[in-house]
Amino acid sequence: MKIGIIDYGMGNLFSVEQAVKRLGAEVLISADKEELLTADALILPGVGAFPDAMARLEETNLVSLFDDVVATKKPLLGICLGMQLLFEESIEKGDNKGLGLFKGSIAEFSGEDAEGKTYRVPHMGWNNLQFKRYPTWLSKEALDNDYVYFVHSFYATDVEELDLVAYADYGGEIVPGIVQKGSITGMQFHPEKSGSCGVTLLTSWLQGIEKGEV
Repeated sequence: MKIGIIDYGMGNLFSVEQAVKRLGAEVLISADKEELLTADALILPGVGAFPDAMARLEETNLVSLFDDVVATKKPLLGICLGMQLLFEESIEKGDNKGLGLFKGSIAEFSGEDAEGKTYRVPHMGWNNLQFKRYPTWLSKEALDNDYVYFVHSFYATDVEELDLVAYADYGGEIVPGIVQKGSITGMQFHPEKSGSCGVTLLTSWLQGIEKGEV
């Protein structure tokens, strides 16, 4: 199985590449749309700011890739900023249009909870996922723990209930951790840095692709 990692200049490609290779998949890293479409599934990583990332996708002529992904139902996994880009818009550094594969907006943590207590921004470190549902490619029994590693200052809001798979509670906010709609999946945390839980999630996603469950 070949996994294409979308190289638009703003992703931690090495750690994602190594994680996928360790799980036995072939990896293709490319910024070429046609080459990427030859892969069995795609990963959109992301580190940095939302508007910069969207600008890079436009400069590399990769925005139209996502139309093909939807049309062909090719499995796609967005990680961290890569997940945020899949939503309609973001307020990071202004009003920004996203790829619109999920309904919802990307907002910034306020740093203050409902009781006026401050909390650290960015949300950095280990937090547990609380599952609303389990997609066909993931079973509850497969997970030996539910702790994953987050590093982010912005998070998805107004997410459609049916798209929400799992969330974390941070500063009293419901932080979508995993979203899925059809063949499109997003993980706000870094599965490649999330120990055994991250390995299980990536393994299950890859196995789901092979079984036609993603």
